[in-house]
Amino acid sequence: MMHTIFTPVFTGFCLGASAIIAIGAQNVFILRQGLKREHILPIILLCAGVDAVMITLSVLGVGHVVQTVPYLTTALTYGGAAFLLWQGLQALRHMMSHNHLTLEDQPPQSLKKVMMMTCGFTLLNPHLYLDTVLLMGSVSLTQPEASRPYFGLGAIMASFVWFPLLGYGAAILKPIFSNPLSWRILDGLTALIMLTLAGTLIYHAALPNP
Repeated sequence: MMHTIFTPVFTGFCLGASAIIAIGAQNVFILRQGLKREHILPIILLCAGVDAVMITLSVLGVGHVVQTVPYLTTALTYGGAAFLLWQGLQALRHMMSHNHLTLEDQPPQSLKKVMMMTCGFTLLNPHLYLDTVLLMGSVSLTQPEASRPYFGLGAIMASFVWFPLLGYGAAILKPIFSNPLSWRILDGLTALIMLTLAGTLIYHAALPNP
């Protein structure tokens, strides 16, 4: 019985981890907030909670419904690209600024603003829907019907493990980011990731459907 449960849970955990651990805009944002020690718990709960809802829906077969609305994915892609483009340009502006901030000098942000930004990085990310709804949904169909809830549970567990590790584990890097140059490098990396992702999204959205 334990083996029957463990296998789909482990499979779901590995697939979920592979989808969220890759460097992306959401992870860079959480890392930045973790370095600032600012509103970490609400951010983690929101990101992991959204993943949990989407993964549950995927296991229930909602991915097939999404595939019947092709313009939905296109709209989300352009919306996500616009958001990433704006955030990338903001990071580029910060990097080129003459204000050399240390970790202690980082201006605090309100919970409302941070949560709105978290929603943007999470809900406007097309890969949230492609990875959790379509990919997870497709792989879950390869599992025996009785094992699918355990598969979904494993994938959800990956989110609730990774986001706290990233948010609270960022404190390990705090000594490094006492140097203003480190923030400029992080801003440059953030700009590169977000602008690249925005360009990639626009490129793929503009390709003609086969």
